[in-house]
Amino acid sequence: MTIVRGVERLVRGNATTDGAGVRLTRVLTQDLQRRLDPFLLLDAFRSDDPGDYLAGFPDHPYRGFETVTCMIAGRMRHRDSAGNEGLLGPGAVQWMSAGSGVIHSEMPEQVAGRMEGFQLWVNLPAKRKLSAPAYRDIPAEQIPEFTDAGGVRVRVIAGRSHDVQGPILRPDTEPLLLDVHLPAAARFEQPLPEAHNAFACVYRGAVEIGGTAVADGQLAILANDGELALVTAPVAARLLLVAGRPLGEPIVQHGPFVMNTTDEIRQAIRDFQRGGFGSTAPAGL
Repeated sequence: MTIVRGVERLVRGNATTDGAGVRLTRVLTQDLQRRLDPFLLLDAFRSDDPGDYLAGFPDHPYRGFETVTCMIAGRMRHRDSAGNEGLLGPGAVQWMSAGSGVIHSEMPEQVAGRMEGFQLWVNLPAKRKLSAPAYRDIPAEQIPEFTDAGGVRVRVIAGRSHDVQGPILRPDTEPLLLDVHLPAAARFEQPLPEAHNAFACVYRGAVEIGGTAVADGQLAILANDGELALVTAPVAARLLLVAGRPLGEPIVQHGPFVMNTTDEIRQAIRDFQRGGFGSTAPAGL
């Protein structure tokens, strides 16, 4: 008998600013990092006011984790100290592994209209935290998708869903990242390994997950009590469904550095101050 996962907790994000003053909602916060290991952070941004996003995210350092930027609307230019550059348009995804250290910027390339998307941070295991930085831009048309018999459209960004393989496969954390679009009265099922932590973030409409109502802007933490995520939509809805294998390692974060010990954080700060980030050649995922 297949057991459907319940919802353990509903989370409403906190309004904040980042970068040079970009307004966003921090949905997965630092206090949830142990529970949702290997995921460290989820930021959502959505605004029609250019004043909320035009300042962008100027140069800033990262070490020890991966970032996933999913654009829903708008255009963002990425540049980094490893020599990578790309323009993210609507529906595109950028997966960057900061590894041993990279300095990068993300700046809007529009002066009007909606800017909307998400950034997810995925932890790296201790053995890969000082690996060479790597980067991949995935245009919208290169993200595989399928539509089931009930009209549910699923964009498979990472992992595998219903025999469709996404472009991103990562070792250790084995992430699943789906962008799910449900028409009214539709349902969607996704098998999940019981040991993998999982959550859903609704960004249009409203759904029920395992019988629990989840509204627009809410994050639902799925309990590790089953092997199937079941989503039903009383109205048309869209959500991110995310799952991954927990690393079970210590998490020590200091701003843009995520390591396993305080000494490693101190070393990251010293390396950054000495200009040691981004000196490796560009690499692809």
